[in-house]
Amino acid sequence: MGQLRLIDLLLLGAYFISMALMGLYFARNAKSTEGYFVGNRAYPGWLIGISLFGTTISSITFVGYPADGFKTAYLRYLICIMLPIGVFIATRYFVPFFRRGKITSAFEYLEGRFGPGTRVYAASVFIIAQCIRLSTIQYLVALLMNKVTGWDVTTCILVGGVVTAFYTVAGGIEAVIWTDFVQSVILTAGGVLILVVIVWKLPGGLGQMLSVAWTDGKFAFSDLNTATGQLQPAPWGISLREKTVFMMLIVGLFQWLAEYSSNQEVIQKYCASKSAGEARSAMWICCWCCVPTWGYFLFIGTALYVFYKVFPDPLAADMLSGVRKAEEILPYFVTTKMPVGTAGIVMAAVLAAAMSSMSSAMNSISAVAITDIYKRHLTRGRDDRHYVLAAKWVTLVSSIIMIGGAYWLARTDSKTLLHLSTEFASIIAGGLLGLYMLGFLTTRGDGRAVVTGILFAVAFSAYVSFAGLGWLPDSAARALTERFDTYYTGVIGNMGMFVLGFIMALALPQKPRNLTNLTIWTQDGTPLD
Repeated sequence: MGQLRLIDLLLLGAYFISMALMGLYFARNAKSTEGYFVGNRAYPGWLIGISLFGTTISSITFVGYPADGFKTAYLRYLICIMLPIGVFIATRYFVPFFRRGKITSAFEYLEGRFGPGTRVYAASVFIIAQCIRLSTIQYLVALLMNKVTGWDVTTCILVGGVVTAFYTVAGGIEAVIWTDFVQSVILTAGGVLILVVIVWKLPGGLGQMLSVAWTDGKFAFSDLNTATGQLQPAPWGISLREKTVFMMLIVGLFQWLAEYSSNQEVIQKYCASKSAGEARSAMWICCWCCVPTWGYFLFIGTALYVFYKVFPDPLAADMLSGVRKAEEILPYFVTTKMPVGTAGIVMAAVLAAAMSSMSSAMNSISAVAITDIYKRHLTRGRDDRHYVLAAKWVTLVSSIIMIGGAYWLARTDSKTLLHLSTEFASIIAGGLLGLYMLGFLTTRGDGRAVVTGILFAVAFSAYVSFAGLGWLPDSAARALTERFDTYYTGVIGNMGMFVLGFIMALALPQKPRNLTNLTIWTQDGTPLD
């Protein structure tokens, strides 16, 4: 890999300094829990929408999507194009449950619907899953910085982690939202620069790129056949044994419904909007920014495929064949082909994509820990200044966990541990969408009923994950892989959660409870704020 030149390093330094200064600037407004967690609910929809966009477009988009477009085709884009349907359902049916009552945490709803135990369960698994996710993102970004800058991985972990932690701890949600806005602009500019350079360097320009890619089937809904090494078009039907067009659309719908019904990072931001109408606008702005952006970064991967077909390179060939990871293709191009000054901008864009996700995650961990656990069960009746200070400590601790987890990954077998962290996160997050759907769509069930569904979702996700990790006997793992594609783990887990929870709700004696405004069937018509 190449090394960044001095002007590129100076641009990176300027980016880090500006993010830190924004944290100091917004610290003056983070004096109450309302200000620290939801910015006094005063933000316009356009700003929240761009902030949501910045959070959603993580470093996975910036590095992973080009890698997928470079090595395969557009099958996984089917998941992305289901976002508008998910947002339509969320804006129409989910927003009222979170905008009424001026809630701060998504899990406050669960206490009203199912009881305090369910709320604590969901809040706890969210915090654990976010800590795992933070460590993984920070580690991956540090690896990327190491390849591009030549800095030691530990130094890269500290630089990115400390700056992100600083402005998030100091400025709360306001610093997160405004830095998300700036980072969104930077990551968009970085993506545009990459494609401009590729097209400029190709002898036939954009026309050549489109022609070669079309001839080679790079725009199709295809996946890589590992046995032949060739692209294979996905079938259209319904199947649990293989990836099909229809099933990928279903996976996408479930993913986005989960994102807008139970993800605290998202819900906290549209609760920070000044009105329900502004929250809906924010969600649509995010949607119409994200869908073309995901397609654009896949397109960059396609352009990189054509570039290295026209200009053969042994390292790029290894990335295409699987000898090296395909995720190395973007940093390799940036450090070896980008003009002086542009590489620093692109690297800042990659960091911006990662830091916007990490800062939102840290602030949401703090909001959940204080609102759902500390203030609700551990320390009641203290003044607001106490809870703001506690929130800052929680944010700081989450950043320390992030840095420590990333360092631990760097010192051990990264491939195995990254896979393990991904699998573990899927286990503990199992069933949350099914849980919320049971609450929104039915009038049956309480905390007793949902326990069975939760246990099924966790056990099923664990079975799939342990089989993938090789922790089960060969016969048990083979019985799964021969009948089931692991892409459908979330779909099956959430459906099982919903069905079993509903069956138990029918079987158990119904306790009289007030469900006003807690289901779509029991809304009283109270206007939203």
